[in-house]
Amino acid sequence: MDTNTHFGRIRQALEEQITSGVLPPGARLPAERLLSERFHTTRVTVRGALNSLEQDGIIYREDRRGWFVAPPRLVYNPTKNANFHQMAAEQGYAPDTSLIEAHRIPSTPQIQQMLGLPPLSQVYRLRRLRSIDQRVVLFVENYIRADYFPDLLDHDLSQSLSTLYQERYQTVYQHVAFQLYPVALPEQAASQLKVTQGSAGLLISRVNRDQSNRIIDCDFEYWRHYALVVQAETT
Repeated sequence: MDTNTHFGRIRQALEEQITSGVLPPGARLPAERLLSERFHTTRVTVRGALNSLEQDGIIYREDRRGWFVAPPRLVYNPTKNANFHQMAAEQGYAPDTSLIEAHRIPSTPQIQQMLGLPPLSQVYRLRRLRSIDQRVVLFVENYIRADYFPDLLDHDLSQSLSTLYQERYQTVYQHVAFQLYPVALPEQAASQLKVTQGSAGLLISRVNRDQSNRIIDCDFEYWRHYALVVQAETT
């Protein structure tokens, strides 16, 4: 990075304020107009420096609210059998899940293939928003085999599905097929995560089997890209 340019000086100055703790995690940055005045440059140049810091996960933006210092990333271990609430709580965060919608719908060809269903089968679709420390980080769509979980929609669906499966249906996750993609966030995910459609994100897709090796559900997790790091150890 060339620190002799306006772009480089702005980025270096902000990064130094963040790494030194002057701007702590969660702190709101000055408005772009104020930054352009302080650095005697244009808002276009300021926005370029901010976008560069966002790409590296150092800051993040929320529509109509401004720029904020990103907190430490949540460690996501795909080899560990822990749900979102367990994972976040173990790392000192306060997790929360809110239910956006829950319906029984006809399955699409994609979902039929992932769940091993015949044509015209019905599934439950849940859309939920998840946060840590009151900061939204994850929009998730769950597709669940309706034939395995009768009356699922009558239960509290803001809780962990793994807990609900175990307590109400004596079903536990036993095997997970896991894929991770960098994506441009689609409209609904971006809206729920308070970012502009097409913003950078991470998509984790999973197909889950139970203790009898049945495929029971699949899900699509759209994460804000700064919010997590995937970390695992193998032997």
